[in-house]
Amino acid sequence: MSQTPKRVRVHHLREAKERGERLTMLTAYDAVTAAIFDAAGVDMLLVGDSIGNTMHGHTTTLPVTVDDMIPAGRAVARAAHRAFVVVDLPFGSYEAGPTQALETAVRVMKETGAAAVKFEGGKRVVPQIKALTDAGIPVVGHLGYTPQSEHLLGGPRVQGRGDLAAEHLSEDAVAIAEAGAVAVVLEMVPAPVAEQITEILHVPTIGIGAGAGCDGQVLVWVDMAGMTDWSPRFAKRFGEVGAALRAAATAYVDEVRAGTFPDADHQFEK
Repeated sequence: MSQTPKRVRVHHLREAKERGERLTMLTAYDAVTAAIFDAAGVDMLLVGDSIGNTMHGHTTTLPVTVDDMIPAGRAVARAAHRAFVVVDLPFGSYEAGPTQALETAVRVMKETGAAAVKFEGGKRVVPQIKALTDAGIPVVGHLGYTPQSEHLLGGPRVQGRGDLAAEHLSEDAVAIAEAGAVAVVLEMVPAPVAEQITEILHVPTIGIGAGAGCDGQVLVWVDMAGMTDWSPRFAKRFGEVGAALRAAATAYVDEVRAGTFPDADHQFEK
């Protein structure tokens, strides 16, 4: 954002949309990467339940628990001096209704120091969003492909194709924005549909595989940085950090085995 705030807050997100300035978001799960992204000027850091896939080795986000999210959220919030930190509520921690959602969100906010929480769903989670908003907890919505529902959706498939599906998606977006959501993530949505939703919402949309018409963009950081051999089609690799890290580890192994590390510059004398 051109008018860079000392700390990104809810009103800055709305003001950026009004000025037509693109918002940036990346996932982060630890203090080291959070500090790097924060210093790079990333506006929002998402402690996503994608931690299950990227850090814990699960094939889906479904096994992730609140207890998994708390330490990661705490680490990211401590390291971020400017970014707006958002923590996902994992599967099973909010679906039962407003009471469960509020209890989970209160715990997350108190124990992490985050600025907001995020959870998936449209009209069905409107009561949860209202309950949290009334309690003073900012909520970021998530529509389109929602990974916690991947079995119902038939896997990672584009959502909102066809007039009827696009209409339902737009209705969901309006519903959660009117309920109090401060931003809405749109994942794997046709670009024209995402652009239309962006135009009708008064809160920012953050796209991931949803085209350039959104108010901002988010990527899972390991995809963005090229940490893995494969990345989703929509995730541009802005670097090849994985290859660089592998090369560094290989050089370390070689030098230790050859006896050239540590050398005189990396040890202490009497």
